Amino acid sequence: MPHSHISINNFADLLGVSRATVESWIRSGKRHVHILDNGKRVFLIDELSDVPEIQAMLKSEWEAERLTVPNHTYTSIELFAGAGGLALGMEQAGFKHVLLNEFDHSACATLRKNRPDWNIVEGDIHDLDFTPYRGKVDFLSGGFPCQAFSYAGKRLGFEETRGTLFFELARAVKEVQPKVFLGENVKGLFEHDGGRTLETIKNVISELGYTLIEPRILRALQYNVPQKRERLILIAIRNDIAPHVTYQWPDVSKKLRTLRDAFFKGDLYPCDVPGSEGQLYPESKTAVMRLVPEGGDWRNLPEEVAKTYMKGSYLLGGGKTGMARRLAMDEPSLTLTCAPAQKQTERCHPYETRPLTVREYARIQTFPDEWEFVGSLGAKYKQIGNAVPVNMASAIGRSLIRLFNQIYSLNFISATDSETVLRPYTQLHNLFEGMVCDPELKAE
Repeated sequence: MPHSHISINNFADLLGVSRATVESWIRSGKRHVHILDNGKRVFLIDELSDVPEIQAMLKSEWEAERLTVPNHTYTSIELFAGAGGLALGMEQAGFKHVLLNEFDHSACATLRKNRPDWNIVEGDIHDLDFTPYRGKVDFLSGGFPCQAFSYAGKRLGFEETRGTLFFELARAVKEVQPKVFLGENVKGLFEHDGGRTLETIKNVISELGYTLIEPRILRALQYNVPQKRERLILIAIRNDIAPHVTYQWPDVSKKLRTLRDAFFKGDLYPCDVPGSEGQLYPESKTAVMRLVPEGGDWRNLPEEVAKTYMKGSYLLGGGKTGMARRLAMDEPSLTLTCAPAQKQTERCHPYETRPLTVREYARIQTFPDEWEFVGSLGAKYKQIGNAVPVNMASAIGRSLIRLFNQIYSLNFISATDSETVLRPYTQLHNLFEGMVCDPELKAE
């Protein structure tokens, strides 16, 4: 790790716990805090060697993994493509997209603007026939919406999920038969409907003939992203391939990125954030937000101002820390939403009393500055807010490229349209000393 210390807030964010929890560790003596010359309270990295998240950063092979390149051309299909966060990250890793589907018109316009050579199919996924791609595409991915299934006291399978967008993702997998597929979703899917939603998804993946890697919730801030966003990642490998390969999750980055990395010239971006359009507060809200210090929220407001601003929410339980929230420059951003000035999920600029601009939003999601967004101002915020952070997508993509390099070091023998026999190439090579006598053992 390049830094010798870490702030209390950033340590809490890294571990996915509250600031109050970390403060309790300090009070109990579990963690020792140090005071810098500027009065800032920090932990020394050397004193955190027992923390798994810190160990992962210290031992990370992030820079080596960034050198991963595909040994072959690996084709992919992406569903629910949005404005291209996941697709761009996968392209950076080395995948070649043959089809991207998205329903939203503005998002499709954004994809076409930035990648005119991509095959963008705009429209309802229900209307798409994926059978022409059967056996011709290596990888399929999609961030399907989290939807409840209708239970009748039984174990649900593929047909029982009909009517949901997950079913359409599963249908695409069934029709295409990619070697690997990825599903991406909100963290809440883990516990959604008491865990039954995820259990059903696991059932369907098994029914489709795929082996699911144990799902993980990845924190974007661990993958070179200045944001606290968390996403559930599902990766499944076709059953005929799975026993012969090992998937390894990407290593974490060695640095924790903050808004300062996003907004100013440094090793994340080569220049300060470009000026761009952005939403403005009404004067009444500006007057309130001026009273909130950097990193503060409604609790920093005078009581009467807070009561007037928050109205009924003032009396509700919970921390309500998204209300009247001003971000901190030396911390990662809170998870971006589809609008920068929603009352319950405020994202005010650290220094200036205004919502974040479009380009600031894009940088927090690690889109390159040349990636342009098309549509109304609201549509642009929505596209960016819904995206998978590009740098995290790229890290996942490289881990998948590494997996496909393994897969393609094996020898495939197509038996039928629905069955593929697999034999390790290295075993054949060792057995026949490089000579393959049986013509049926030739690689595809």
